[in-house]
Order: sequence, then C-alpha cells, then structure tokens
Amino acid sequence: MEELTCGESMLTGSCLCGAVAYEVDAEPAPFVHCHCQTCRKTHGSAFSSVMPVPRAAFRWVRGDELLAAFESSPGKFRRFCTRCGSHIMAERIAQPNVLLRMGCLDTPVAGPARAHIWRSDAASWYDPKDATPELPEAATSPPPAR
Repeated sequence: MEELTCGESMLTGSCLCGAVAYEVDAEPAPFVHCHCQTCRKTHGSAFSSVMPVPRAAFRWVRGDELLAAFESSPGKFRRFCTRCGSHIMAERIAQPNVLLRMGCLDTPVAGPARAHIWRSDAASWYDPKDATPELPEAATSPPPAR
C-alpha cells in the first residue's frame, strides 16, 4: 500500500474488530508522540501517536452506535469501540480539530513525527533516543544483550 503525502486527501481508519470505521477528507497533518500519563494509561504503551484533523472533514462510516467515550480531563472525550476497546479518536467538542489515534489509521502516512511531547511525564522505561534492536516479526527468543 502506498503512503499518503501532501496533495492527497483521504484518510481512513477503524478499530481492531472492524466494527467502527471513519473517513477524513483531509491531507495527513503533522503528528506527535504524546508521552503524558493519560495517553500512556489509555493506550497501555509508552506513548500515543496523535494526528489532528479538521472536525468538518471527519465522519464515522460505520459503527458509531458502538462508540463509548471517557472524559479524561474536563471537556476532552476519548472515543473507543465498546466491542474491542480500540481508542480511535479524542476531541474537545468546541475545537475545530479532532485527534486521530494513529494506531487505528488504515491509510499509511509518511513520517517522521513532528515531536515527542510531554516528555516530562514519560515512562521511565522508554527513551526515544535508545537504539533498541529492531526485528521484522516477533522473536522466538530475546535478542542478545547489548
């Protein structure tokens, strides 16, 4: 699948089980990796990759009746699939953008991220500057110690 670059304008995404899906009539925007404690707890990972897109260009194409929301801070709602638990997007209702959770994007987009944000709140066990070995698939045994 070919990655989208500037000048192309359709993003699609869905949850893990496929019951919820969306489309965005907009170009990919610069994205960030957020390390705040709320994102880490929500996604069960070191950070969440987030892309803002115009609210007016975003639409649910299926499964919106399966969505639930959690108000993680005053006025910020994190929307997720009630079947599989995928966190799909977040929004502040009065804001012109919604925040896509990039792990749910089905459209490949080009990187790199614009920034790592909230590093002051980051997991102690992850450093984005760490040169950890990369493997194409899961390892049957741990890689050798460095």
